[in-house]
Amino acid sequence: MPREKGRKVVASNRKARHDYTIMDTYEAGMQLTGTEVKSLRAGRASLVDAFAQVSNGEIFLHSMHIPEYTQGTWTNHEPRRIRKLLLNRAEILKLAGKVREDGLTMVPLQVYFADGWAKVEIGLARGKRDYDKRQDLAKKDAQKEISRAVGRRSKGMD
Repeated sequence: MPREKGRKVVASNRKARHDYTIMDTYEAGMQLTGTEVKSLRAGRASLVDAFAQVSNGEIFLHSMHIPEYTQGTWTNHEPRRIRKLLLNRAEILKLAGKVREDGLTMVPLQVYFADGWAKVEIGLARGKRDYDKRQDLAKKDAQKEISRAVGRRSKGMD
């Protein structure tokens, strides 16, 4: 059977871009069991409240929910278990240093399959204040209004 090509998104954390300013992103593999992979391939996962943390020189993903595989037997996985992320040693050291010194946090942004392999996109993020969120919403609304005006003008309505 030929291997899958391309990128198939399973779950994305849209709230993360609202609550955090994303400084940098990294792609990491995940250490998963067989039933977790099957459940992900069925498109079932949630990144709500998920976060990544450094411990003992490794990075782990906490609170990511992958529901039990429906056709699984007694070998099924625990839905909210801690999963190890697979990164290069240099990337782990870089992320650990930034989290420790700059007060940043690691937030999962997307879970997807890239050429058949389960991957997670981790964002190095700083939390937004309420006024930052309001400014971003105002900018977004202004951009929408500008694009509407341009659209109306191009159609000859104004």
